[in-house]
Amino acid sequence: MLRVDGALLAVFHLRGGGVRATQPWCPHRGGPLADGLVGDGRLVCPLHNRTFSLDTGETGSEATGIATFPARVEGDGTIVIALPPDGAAPCHADPQLVPVP
Repeated sequence: MLRVDGALLAVFHLRGGGVRATQPWCPHRGGPLADGLVGDGRLVCPLHNRTFSLDTGETGSEATGIATFPARVEGDGTIVIALPPDGAAPCHADPQLVPVP
């Protein structure tokens, strides 16, 4: 997990050398997405196996998706992440649930 401009983000290095950035918490039960499994362009939440597209954040079902952010690796190894203009990463968990720290 990284803090970028005051926002927490989960950042994933892909086997092909690219990177992806998402919101840090699963909207289902607040699971720490940075601890999830990544493979075949999908991210699996470590708490309940909910899966998300690393490109779009969609789940492929009716479930709430996650925010994703464009990211790339510069020639010197610096990771560059494009945040929304307001600088805050949207991260919404179900208000009925208490996020897992």
